[in-house]
This record gives sequence, C-alpha cells and structure tokens, in this order.
Amino acid sequence: MFELSQEHEDFRKVVRDFAEKEVAPHIAEWDRASHFPTDLVPKMGELGLFGLVVPEEYGGSAGEGQGDFTSLCVAIEELGRVDQSIGITLSAGVGLGINPILTYGNEEQKQRFLPDLVAGRALAGFGLTEPEAGSDAAATRTRAAADGHEWVVNGSKAFITNSGTDITSVVTVTARTGTNGDGTAAISAIMIPSGTPGFTVEPAYHKLGWHVSDTHGLTFEDCRVPLENLLGDEGQGFKQFLKTLDDGRIAISALAVGCAQACLELATDYAKTRIAFGRPIGVNQGISFQLADLAVMVEASRTLTYKAAWLKDELHEGRRSVKEVKHAAAIAKLYSTEAAVSATRIATQVFGGNGFMEEFPVARFYRDAKILEIGEGTSEVQRMLIARGLGLPQS
Repeated sequence: MFELSQEHEDFRKVVRDFAEKEVAPHIAEWDRASHFPTDLVPKMGELGLFGLVVPEEYGGSAGEGQGDFTSLCVAIEELGRVDQSIGITLSAGVGLGINPILTYGNEEQKQRFLPDLVAGRALAGFGLTEPEAGSDAAATRTRAAADGHEWVVNGSKAFITNSGTDITSVVTVTARTGTNGDGTAAISAIMIPSGTPGFTVEPAYHKLGWHVSDTHGLTFEDCRVPLENLLGDEGQGFKQFLKTLDDGRIAISALAVGCAQACLELATDYAKTRIAFGRPIGVNQGISFQLADLAVMVEASRTLTYKAAWLKDELHEGRRSVKEVKHAAAIAKLYSTEAAVSATRIATQVFGGNGFMEEFPVARFYRDAKILEIGEGTSEVQRMLIARGLGLPQS
C-alpha cells in the first residue's frame, strides 16, 4: 500500500520553509499588482523543484529513467498552501512545459531546452486550448504547413500559462499538419521559441483569480520554425498532449490539496480566536461541524491525490497499467478540486465579513479555487473519464 516516505516528509518541510520565507511575506502585494515574480523562479530552480522528474544528465535529480512524481506533488501542495499562483507556476512549468520535451523530445531538443528549464532560468508553455477548442481539444484550428525546411504556423491559443514571462523560452503548440486516413485531422506538436517572428503574445488576461500566475492568449501569423522543431512524431501531437494532461490532473489535485489545507488551518485558527457573544466562535457546533467536514475533505483529497501519484511512480516501474493511473488521476482531480472550492466557501463563511476583505488570505483562496474545477479537464470531463473507466457503454 502507498504511503509517503520519511524522505517525502523531510522534503515537505524544506518546501514549506521556502514558501513561508520566499512567498508568504510578498504574496498579498504581488496579488494586488498582478505581478509575476520572475526572480522567484530561479530560486525554485536552485531548490531543485523543476528537476524532480528530470534525469541528472539534463540538470535534474531523478537519476536514470523517470523521477519521483510524488515529490513533485508534495512541492506543488506546499507552494499552493501559501499561494495557488505560485503552485500552478511550478505545476505548469514541469507538467506542461518540461514533461512534453522530456517525454517526446529528441536528444538535441532535450539538450537545447531542459537545462535552463530545470535550473529555473527559463519557463516553457503548453499551447493546447483555443478560443473555439476547450474541452473539445480535437477541434484544433491552428495549422502548420511544411514549406521547404520550415513549418508555417497560423492560428491562436487561449489561456496559456507561463507563456509571456520575461524568461519564457518556448511554447509547444498543437497544430493540424494534415489529414488521417479516416478523414480526421492529423495533429502534431511543434515547439515555437519565444521571439520567433509571427509569434505574438497577447496582453495578459484580467482574471478572477491566479493574479500572480502568467496567462496569455497567443497568436501565430505565418510564424516560421524549422521542421526539426516537431516534437515527437508527426500526427501524434494530440495523443501526446492527452497523456500530458493525465499527469497534469494529479498535479492539479495536489494544488487543490494545498488550497484546502490552507483553508482548514486559517479557519481553525480564526475559530479559536474570534470572540462572539463572549466566547470563541469555534465553540458553536455550526462552526465546529463545518470545520470537521473540512478536515475530512482535506484528508480524503490528500489520500486520493497521493495514491494517484504513487500509481504514477509505480507505472514507471512497470507495476501498474496506464488505465489504472488514468482512472485514479480523474478521481483525484474531480474530488480534490471540488473539495477545494467547498473548502474556500466554508473558510470564508467562518471568517464572516472579514472573509470578504482582501486583507485576509481566505478571500484570495476563494477567488483562486474555481479554476481548479476547469483547468486540466473540467469536472464534467473527469466524470466522463471515470464512467468510461467503469466500462460503461459509450455513445
């Protein structure tokens, strides 16, 4: 049976200490200014956070083969416990930026991009979603046509994380590159370095939450990159990105656990010290029972998340199946993200009027939580995947 090792718990303490010292004192100001803290990324790299699943030959700490995905989830949870934007910066930086290159890139591509990404000197984005192709990712309209020794890319992407920072080095995008024998679009993955002519990063979104996270729309107009920038095999980009999302769902679950844990801690402390009618409000069952329910949500979310992460690590050892990991990832993502949204609602209610004030962290967590049910596959998509995993007939 899975459990976190002592090494994992020791690592948790290291990341928690980093988050408390490097993030917590500044996050309220960063959030108000919608400021992406570029200088924080190399510090995260120095701590080894971007290299947890990357082999040593590219600057990571994983040794031969795949690394410890569970450690990555621990790091995401602990950063997310202090701020969700910083947690998603790591989650997307590894899961959506590094992993596609690590998994599908050739040796030249890995040597070109991974050392800087692992060190935190650079970030990479993952361009899948489009204005007219969200959950229906197969409806990609962006096209890439071969012209001599180059791909000519035209189209647009939406809601792309880590795509417009001062240190973003590359965005991997899906694009139609032809037609399959059955008439469906052949979708490929192509790496487009920042600064490539014809590649425009649109102004940052004005978002409900995740104010400290970098998120942009992207436009490609006759954007030319070498044919060698194809990531993996031509026509396999859609399958590659679906596999990438499977892993990302576990990481988002870890981010949700951090959110719920923070809400539990904040609301419990407040219930012990807030005096109403001459006694702490935590004395009242109306408060204490809500916090008890919240504790159950946190425990269940953490268990589901780390079971999925453990299965992912076991998969690399050949002891688990892809189907088993996909099913566990969907369950963890569905439960943990919906629990996180409930946790922020409960915590805000416990804080009463103060919970509506931006000076209290629960207000930020309340704003940040909703996207957890949307990104990396909506709750509806997760239910569809879980039902499919049960072997139910499909339409």
